[in-house]
Amino acid sequence: MDYAAQDFTPEQIERARAYKRSVRPLRIISTILGLAVPLVLGLTPAGAGLVRVAGDVAGGGWVARALLGSVALSLLGLVLRLPLSMWSETVSRRWGLSKRGWGLFAADTAKGFLIGVVLTAAAIGALYALMRHAGDAWWVWAALAAALLALLGSFIMPVLIEPLFNKFKPLPDGPLRERLMALVEQSGVPVKDILVSDSSRRTTAANAYVSGLGKTRRLVVWDTTTDSLDTGEVAAIAAHELGHAARRDVLTGTVFGAVGAALGVAVLAAALHWSPLLDAAGVDHAEDPRSQALVRAVLVLIGLIGEPWGLAYSRYIEGRADGYALDLFRDPDTIVRMERALAVQNIADLEPRRWEVLLRYTHPPIPARIAHARGWAAQTGVAIPKPLSAPSKDPGAP
Repeated sequence: MDYAAQDFTPEQIERARAYKRSVRPLRIISTILGLAVPLVLGLTPAGAGLVRVAGDVAGGGWVARALLGSVALSLLGLVLRLPLSMWSETVSRRWGLSKRGWGLFAADTAKGFLIGVVLTAAAIGALYALMRHAGDAWWVWAALAAALLALLGSFIMPVLIEPLFNKFKPLPDGPLRERLMALVEQSGVPVKDILVSDSSRRTTAANAYVSGLGKTRRLVVWDTTTDSLDTGEVAAIAAHELGHAARRDVLTGTVFGAVGAALGVAVLAAALHWSPLLDAAGVDHAEDPRSQALVRAVLVLIGLIGEPWGLAYSRYIEGRADGYALDLFRDPDTIVRMERALAVQNIADLEPRRWEVLLRYTHPPIPARIAHARGWAAQTGVAIPKPLSAPSKDPGAP
């Protein structure tokens, strides 16, 4: 059965296909670049040479090479990715998904780079300090530190990092806030506040999410969502997000991330003691900060192997949150309308191939999520949502 045709017009389906064709070259080149650059730098002496040159600027000591070498590698990555980022921004504008001017694009890029380069340099510096001073057990301490950082990230992201890119304000009093607060109370999930982010400065896409743990947990709704969807549809999104909190998905994901980070360090330690890799990278021993390009290459390979498993888990918890939302909200018709509205607004792929879902998707495809809602309705005796493929006004393709 063609599930997409039940709920989307031929024009909407063709628009999604056309958008997919327009971004396919970007995805291919981005994937190739994301693999080729770290592997070339890490598995040849090129990366070690760049780190040496950068460190020599400040005397050539191990600290200088660790910190300035990290900055140099990050800067090279930025320079190589920037044309692709600008191309992606241009495509998003052409399709009406991006509202950023080049000034805001530059500011976002600069802030993202500075945050990343500082955190990466600090991590690299700490890694080589442990290698040089913690003996053979350095990797144990590094694994514990990586796990701790993953845990801390869930607490500091909402209060330190997110405000650097968006402004947040409490959802104003009114019918929508009353509806969402009633859902929060019904779910029994402790939420510090319901916030609206000024995402419309950057995009026309709609979204919402739960972030933080404990006292930092909040439900965030993009202003594009409140502006484009009706109260029931926004409440349906909120019910899904509350499902993540109720099932402790943020905490579980954080713990899995911490365990994954620790395991990654253990694999990294084993790789750094394999002499053929060190020879390929042009370094004599792992404690030499010139090996940090090799560190990045190994981490990229670890991520490449682990990513499909992480995506599969993400799709599982997203599907589970959909089920929670249906149980809490008990209005599959509104949920189907919400899924359809988001798909049209965000130009979602309505016909993804199986391998695309396995290798790229953090969420089940939209047609599968709509089918889930209809299946829930059939099982619980609630009226099954009817097909929604009546003509509607949609943004035109470029």
